[in-house]
Amino acid sequence: MSTSTTPAPPGTQDQPPARAAPRRARRASARTGPGRALRRDWQLYSLAILPLLFFLVFRYLPMIGNVIAFRRFEPGGSLFGEEWVGLRYVRMFLSDPTFWQVFRNTLWLGGLTLVFCFPVPIVLALLLNEVRRRSLKRFVQSVSYLPHFLSIVIVAGITMQMLAGDGPVNHVLQRLGHEPVRFIQEPEWFRTIYVGSEIWQTAGWGTILYLAALTTIDEDLYEAARIDGANRWQQIWHVTLPGIRPTMVTLLILNIGTFMAVGFEKVLLLYNPLTYPTADVISTYVYRAGVESSSFSYAAAIGLFEAIIGLVLITSANTLSRRTVGTSLW
Repeated sequence: MSTSTTPAPPGTQDQPPARAAPRRARRASARTGPGRALRRDWQLYSLAILPLLFFLVFRYLPMIGNVIAFRRFEPGGSLFGEEWVGLRYVRMFLSDPTFWQVFRNTLWLGGLTLVFCFPVPIVLALLLNEVRRRSLKRFVQSVSYLPHFLSIVIVAGITMQMLAGDGPVNHVLQRLGHEPVRFIQEPEWFRTIYVGSEIWQTAGWGTILYLAALTTIDEDLYEAARIDGANRWQQIWHVTLPGIRPTMVTLLILNIGTFMAVGFEKVLLLYNPLTYPTADVISTYVYRAGVESSSFSYAAAIGLFEAIIGLVLITSANTLSRRTVGTSLW
């Protein structure tokens, strides 16, 4: 005796699998969620505790002190100022001719540093990439990036000794029949000295980053370019530079973000009252106003202004890079 089963109408069928699928997906996501990953790899995540504490203590908590830019602060008084003064200190530095002088100097030094110091590591990396003798390549690379590990105090000391009135540079000028030049005391020479020392100190380290990026380029692209008849310059332009473009854009955005924060330590060590007209920048002016003159609220207002400009620059550069070349930091 056979029994026949009649399929149920489409509208009356039970569908437990359809309801079970979301539950299975939720259970699977719970098994692979951030909590399970944290428990599984807690040793790796624990390595981030100290860096996070560093940024919290030395970067984010000090931001609370920016409130004294809008309050009158007196040494020995309240940590967050005595009374609210609003934009008084902002109006003070906006109407101060000295501030606008140091603001122009900051733009000049930041612009010259960006224009000259940014492309030099790229050019040096491309030249080293073409060197076939590994011993020569390693020697040049080692000599070029060693200045990066020198203290800024040592770099400034070497620069001042080289350019002193009785230094090697003036000895060479005298041998060539020229009068000695007071490089350190002449305001018109400061920007050249600063940018030159920056190139000497930072070019080698940037070259390492670009050489590392060059190793990620597929050799098949060069082979295809050679088959198409491209010479070395065309291979560099159409294969090498596009291959390191993400690294170039990332470093460019970071450099633009620090555009206003021109090297405070080096400027402070190299400049003197004679070179203030071209050497005094916002960071050194804030140091003199806040530390030497004890005008902490005034210095905080200027520092906050500088930070806002830096934030606008790095955000604008990141947005422009994302829309034009498709590469950005975030």
